[in-house]
Amino acid sequence: MSEWTLSRRAARMNPSVLRELLKLTERPGIISFAGGLPSPQTFPVTAFAHACQSVLERDGPLALQYAASEGFTPLREWVAHHLPWSVDPAQVLITTGSQQGLDLVGKVLIDTGSRVLVETPTYLGALQAFAPMEPEIHSVSSDEEGLLPDGMATHANAARFLYVLPNFQNPTGRTLSESRREALVQTCQSLNLPLVEDNPYGDLWFEKPPPAPLAARHPEGVIYLGSFSKVLAPGLRLGYVVAPKTVYPKLLQAKQAADLHSPSFNQRMVYEVLKDGFLEQHVPSIRALYRHQCTVMLDALAQAMEGLDVSWNSPDGGMFLWARLPEGMDAVDLLPRAIEKGVAFVPGAAFFANEVDSRALRLSFVTASEDQIRVGIQALAQTIRETQKEMAAC
Repeated sequence: MSEWTLSRRAARMNPSVLRELLKLTERPGIISFAGGLPSPQTFPVTAFAHACQSVLERDGPLALQYAASEGFTPLREWVAHHLPWSVDPAQVLITTGSQQGLDLVGKVLIDTGSRVLVETPTYLGALQAFAPMEPEIHSVSSDEEGLLPDGMATHANAARFLYVLPNFQNPTGRTLSESRREALVQTCQSLNLPLVEDNPYGDLWFEKPPPAPLAARHPEGVIYLGSFSKVLAPGLRLGYVVAPKTVYPKLLQAKQAADLHSPSFNQRMVYEVLKDGFLEQHVPSIRALYRHQCTVMLDALAQAMEGLDVSWNSPDGGMFLWARLPEGMDAVDLLPRAIEKGVAFVPGAAFFANEVDSRALRLSFVTASEDQIRVGIQALAQTIRETQKEMAAC
């Protein structure tokens, strides 16, 4: 029998905590606040049915053929035109989801032992994408409003980049203010520290759009990642990277080595849907739905958690809110108890690169119905109350 020797890099690849949790939510009767999935109510099925027919009738052989690694030119031009700063389409690289963008960034910018800075907490998928490159990941101090620029100098020495999600962050839902963004960019410029800005949720604001991207303030110092998953459909697996021209060629080479190109047919379909201003009509409906769902969850929390030492934030957009359990309680230990009562969430520990807040948890409000939100939050509160009683009795 052959004996396979795994690489050191493979040993650093761990199962996705989120994906394993999603398996639990498939049990009958589970109300899930765990998944980071967009609501399927928002998927424009009819628009894609028409786009599919149009693309196949007009460009069928080309759409089904190999294509340029950079991506479908009209789609790259669309991306460049719709960003709020001057972008050359030659700086746009279409990726197989923005997750691939993270993977390419890791391959191009990280060596073994390289220092990488992240927020506290940060997106688990980024930690997973960077981990095989064997970096030293350092968390930058953050508060309920996001990353603290003043805390960066301690860790910035020889760091390759700072990874940040300024808008409706996954997992916390928080958004960097205008003043924080200005301070962050100025601090990074003074430290000669590149930024990787991940913005999959920026269009999902509730009342007003977030401040301008970091990349708009310092284009040469920022790699910007975007996605079509949250405004169209995640199953298309399309995202994009906007990179300074000094870095772009290496990202392109890494892309070529990974998968040659993202699905040409999908790219042409997306462009067919987008080209005549579809998002201007479609995205407001997503915002309205998510705003309503968030309000329902906030109201349910206020009622169900009364008398409990549980705190949570009120996000201005996106798909998530961040909660904190009473003193002495652990969200990882609470999860199986909650599942037994029919509700699931994501323990916050998975999102911390260094010191873990075991009391934190993430709740997604976009895929459950109003009734499910109320019932699920009530079940979560009951789980917390029963656990507290057991802890007090010990």
